[in-house]
Formats: sequence, C-alpha cells, structure tokens
Amino acid sequence: MSVTQQPDGPTRPTGSTKPAEPGAAEVASSDRLGFVVFITAAAALGGFLFGYDSSVINGAVSGIQDRFGVGDGVTGLIVSSALLGSALGAALAGRFADRYGRIKVMKAGALLFAVSAVGSMLPFSAWDLAGWRILGGAAIGIASVIAPTYIAEVAPTRYRGRLASFQQAAIVLGIAISQLVNWVLADAAGGDTRGRLLGLEAWQWMLGICVLPAAVYFVLASMIPESPRYLIAAGRLDEARAVLGDVEGRTADADARIAEIQGLIASDHRPRFGDLLGGRFGLLPIVWVGIGLSVFQQLVGINVIFYYSSILWQSVGIDQSNSLLISFIGSVINILGTVVAILLVDRIGRKPLALIGSAGMAIALAACGWAFSSATGSGDAVVLPDLQGTVALISANAFVLFFAMSWGVVVWVMLGEMFPNRIRAAALSVAASAQWIANWAITVSFPSLARWNLSATYLAYAGFAALSVLFVARFMKETKGIRLEDMG
Repeated sequence: MSVTQQPDGPTRPTGSTKPAEPGAAEVASSDRLGFVVFITAAAALGGFLFGYDSSVINGAVSGIQDRFGVGDGVTGLIVSSALLGSALGAALAGRFADRYGRIKVMKAGALLFAVSAVGSMLPFSAWDLAGWRILGGAAIGIASVIAPTYIAEVAPTRYRGRLASFQQAAIVLGIAISQLVNWVLADAAGGDTRGRLLGLEAWQWMLGICVLPAAVYFVLASMIPESPRYLIAAGRLDEARAVLGDVEGRTADADARIAEIQGLIASDHRPRFGDLLGGRFGLLPIVWVGIGLSVFQQLVGINVIFYYSSILWQSVGIDQSNSLLISFIGSVINILGTVVAILLVDRIGRKPLALIGSAGMAIALAACGWAFSSATGSGDAVVLPDLQGTVALISANAFVLFFAMSWGVVVWVMLGEMFPNRIRAAALSVAASAQWIANWAITVSFPSLARWNLSATYLAYAGFAALSVLFVARFMKETKGIRLEDMG
C-alpha cells in the first residue's frame, strides 16, 4: 500500500451539496491559524504512528526469523497480522467516534499503540508476537480513520486542503523515521538485528520504541478540543460554540454555524451496501472502478518494499546494516515523491499522473526482475553481479518514486472524488476493504514467492503495473475541476 489512510470513518458530509462543516467560514482569523495548525498536527501524529508501526517490522523481520526459527510462511503471517487488526480497527473506529467522541478514540488508539509496542518488544513466541501485531494493527486502523475525520471537522475551509495533507505527510514521515531508527539500532548493535543493546536484541528495541511517540500522541490528544460536529451531535452546544470561536475566530457567527451543522447532521444519509447494487456484475460500474484502483495500488507490490526491503536486499547478498540503510533511503524517496504528487495532482490531473506512474512502475519493476534473475549462490552466500546490483538498487528506488508521485496519492484523491454523493461513503468503505484484502494477500505471500523465485515475483508485479496502464486508460475518468455534486 502506500501506507495510506482509510476513509471509512464517522459520518460526515463529504461531498454534500450543502455548505461544509467546521471550517465552512471562508476565512479564519489569522491569530487563530496557529492554533488550528497545532491541533491539526496533534491529530496527524496518529498518521505518523500509522506509518511508523506499519513499516517498522521491516527491520525486525530477519531478527524475528532467527530468534524463533520460523520459515517463510509464518514470517508472512506475522508481518501481515497487523493488517487484520487494521481492518477491524478501521471498521469500528467510526462507530466508536460517533458514540464516545473523536478525542477519546484518539486516546484509545494511542494506548493500543503503546501496549502493542511493549508486547511486541517482549514476546515469548512467534504467535504471541503476531497477537501483539494484530493489536497494533487495530491502532493503525483507528488512526487511519480518526485523524482525517477530526482534521476535516476542525479545519477552516480556506485551509482544509493543506491541513488535510498533514495526515499523508505524517504517514510517509513515520515510514522514513522507522527505517532510520532501524538502521541506527542495527548499526549500534554491530550491524546485526540480533545484537544486544541494554539487555535486549536490536529488533526488540525497533518494535518497542513506538511507545514513545504513542505517549506523546496521548498527551497531545488530551490537549486539543473535541470536534464541534461531535459536540453538536451530543447536544453540548456551549462547548461547540467555544471551539468554533477558537478555530474560526470570535467574529464568526457561532449560532449560525451551529444551526448549519445541526441541519447537516439531520440530513445525513447513512451509507448502505444496497445503494451500491444495480450494475451488470452486481455492483455499479463506478464501484468496480474504485475497487480496481484500490486493488491495483497493492498488486504492484509496494508494501513488499515497506515491509520486506531489508530481507529483500539481504537475500541478494547485502549485509543487514546496509540493507536497513537502503530501506531508509527508499523511505526518503517516498517522501519526495509524495510532495511531487501533492504539487502536481491539481495541475496536470489525476489520470495523467496515474498513467505516468503506472508506466514508470512497470519499467522499474521489470528492471528489478531482470536484475534479480542474475543472483547466484544460496543462503547467506547469494550475490548479484555489480551491474545487476546497481540496476536493482536504482530501479527499486525508481519504483518507489513513481508510486509515491502517482498511485500513492492519486488513488485516495480519486476515491474521495469519483463517487456520486448518495453512495460516496458506502463505496469508499467497499473500496477501502478491497485495498486491505489485497494488501494482506501481497504481504502474506511475498516471503514464500521470493524463496521460490524472486525474479519471477517482481516480473509478476511488473505485469500488474502494466495492466494498470490499460485499466486507467479504459476505465478511470478525470475528476480534476469537477464539483463533487456533479459526479455521476
């Protein structure tokens, strides 16, 4: 995946034909903007933990394999177990947020991150570790829902797009920091993830350090105000009026804003799966397109890079420390590509950007497949010739760049824009679920596939990238410049 956010959260008027809620005021007082940025950044820390906890397992895989003596199948299950928890957390977060409030759910997510980190750091078996990873995955699912929901509900309209980008920026930053921490810890332990530091092995510290940002997240969540939308829905109008004044300025007509939000809440259409039925193949065609975008985003194998790149490079003869450094470099490239996508998606459009990304990924993945076909030796003695090793490094990072500057961002923009208002929330939920399933399938299968034939595995990913070119060209419609209420 890109490790990206799930939109299936608390009911909100995304795409409503009525004015949007908190932040519908055209401008926020300049003296309040700093406060809005602070509470947005605090909420986006959940995205940082999302990215960190999703990808930190990358550096720990080889240590886990050696410590517990597990094979490729069990390794795949351990790494992918977090995805099962993520699906559950994302499914429940919206309901809990509507019932108990956004802030309480943020705190619950922070506690789950912390407990999972400590448990993952001190497991007594591989299956015990998988259980703790499922718990951490639930926290990831919660963060993927609650942060973008909260930000959308507190951000003034004028700044909503830029403030909403905090979440994606936090995710890719979390990925990068996790790889940097992995490399630093492995290097401090003598280049071995099983090297000992303060009585524990390096891989244990990699998984356990997440408790620190989780604690910061809990503290910051305790400092920021509740969403005005939730307060109004709960009948806490005085508190809502105070929060609206804080984020929109005291000159705003708080009573008018409250009345507007009350009207939106009363007219909300709860998403139903039945709304998506009616097409030739069961679902409406536009829903199948959304599912296709979600699935192709995962079938190109992006999460192989984020979850397994350290053992991938070790499998072709690169030592542990250098493999973790390469993983960190890849995560920095991911950040740069994401920035490029944010700058270009509204300029050149969603479809051209996706086509460029698909073509670039297909070429880069094919080059990886060719390079890995030249590996010789077995076990710890596998090597690549100099030329093929250089091609593998360059093409793998080019793949990350092309993905980050296109599909990593475009898919989530499209899923938020492409569906008609009446089915948007339900269609988003189905497409997001398809993405979790595809993510799990790629993640759980890679270790065994790589052991069977690494070159063929990457050529298969290249084939999916090539097919995505045809899919985008045939089925994806440009949404740039089209109002949400005009989608049909």
